[in-house]
Amino acid sequence: MALADRFIAADDGCELWASFLGDVRGTGEPLILCHGGPGLWDMFGPLADELAAHVPVIRWDQRGCGRSARRGPYSMARSVADLDAVRRWTGADRVALLGHSFGATLALRYALDHPERVSALAYVSGTGLGWAWHEEFQQRAADRLGPVAPRMAELGSRDRDAAEDRELAILSWSAEFTGGDAMRNAEAMATPWFGINHDCHDAIWTELKQSWSEPALVPRCKELEVPVLIIDGATDLRPRWAVDSLAQALPVVTRVIFPAAGHLPWVDAPAEFRDTLLGFLGARD
Repeated sequence: MALADRFIAADDGCELWASFLGDVRGTGEPLILCHGGPGLWDMFGPLADELAAHVPVIRWDQRGCGRSARRGPYSMARSVADLDAVRRWTGADRVALLGHSFGATLALRYALDHPERVSALAYVSGTGLGWAWHEEFQQRAADRLGPVAPRMAELGSRDRDAAEDRELAILSWSAEFTGGDAMRNAEAMATPWFGINHDCHDAIWTELKQSWSEPALVPRCKELEVPVLIIDGATDLRPRWAVDSLAQALPVVTRVIFPAAGHLPWVDAPAEFRDTLLGFLGARD
């Protein structure tokens, strides 16, 4: 159960939605969850409820996304500053971070910029340090989305209302899962529906394509002494080899690959994901 849902003011006054589960303030190092995107919102509800029995947990919506104020500017530096505003609110000098997909990139960037403020980092379903992964990802996604491609093309070719935007997202997100539950799991991702912030997505993605460079990042990662847990799902559309150079560069790293999991491993392998994460955090009962 959430201790409090509230809005935290970033240093420029932007209001960021956050939900605090467990006794967050004054109890040591909480775990802050960083959702994917950019332009999406926190989808960690069931996972956060389960983790909160073991460790204080903070969910939040990144700037312009979900329940947070829909305003810019949108950049990696701004996102790092917003994450630090959430950290400061807890009163903790250091926090643990879990980042998923783009959130893994954000959490890693925060740890590189502020290693003294991070006690541990769980890097879940990230894409590594470069962009070589993207072409293979697009081909895999196209192959998996074949049955729904005509409807997606029809929706993508015209203006849409909110319900059609949600339908298009669900169809796209269904590729993140395999098996008969794919569409149901994608529907759960889109519930509640807050609408994708495409301005946020485009601005940050453009910046990352220009700046998230493996040659520049590897030396910084080699100096990062924060313990890092890399969690991969072997059936993720994003090729796992793209994360190899990150794993090789980090001096204190554990890598776990769940063979039957995809991009959301806590959905595909919930018990294994929970036990691995809590064991890494030292919070398992």
